[in-house]
Amino acid sequence: MSPLILLFSLFLAPVFADTGSQKTTKNLCSNDVSHKRQKRDWIWNQMHIKEEIDSPLPHHVGKITSSVRNSNAKYIIEGEYANTIFKVEETSGDVYAFERLDREKKAEYELTALIIDRTNNRSLERPSKFIIKVYDTNDNSPVFVQKVFNGSVPEMSPVGTSVTKVTAVDADDPTVSGHATVKYQVTKGGENFTIDDSG
Repeated sequence: MSPLILLFSLFLAPVFADTGSQKTTKNLCSNDVSHKRQKRDWIWNQMHIKEEIDSPLPHHVGKITSSVRNSNAKYIIEGEYANTIFKVEETSGDVYAFERLDREKKAEYELTALIIDRTNNRSLERPSKFIIKVYDTNDNSPVFVQKVFNGSVPEMSPVGTSVTKVTAVDADDPTVSGHATVKYQVTKGGENFTIDDSG
């Protein structure tokens, strides 16, 4: 009898140990979930605005939103051109641009979002940095990098001999398809010379 009892207890021991670990795991998960539910956080979509918008100012850029629930909450922004070019509507969190932006002058702005209690100016949430990106419009013409390009070719050279290389650049965003693409054309002397897309 005694060998059977010993064998029985050996089989049960791992089961009890595993049950205990499952309870511990469940308790940890439960604590973790409750902790996450209490966490406050900033919520917003990526901020962006097109350059040189023709519609009347101000232009809506985006919305900063906090999960804080407080009837006295007030939104504030700080940083590059905050409260000059960019302003926030203190109750809704809507961010507006009060100037037409030029991506070629500045492509993005870094600001900080804050939410405070308007009665005592106490911060209700940790400040959070965000970027406003200026989207490119194809508003620049290509320009040559120098006024005159000199070239030469020996007489009686075969057709297709290289004479010179010219280079033009476009200030628009090269990551946007077609915005900074440069093509070349011979406007005078085309009966003797051609030019390809590489210049």
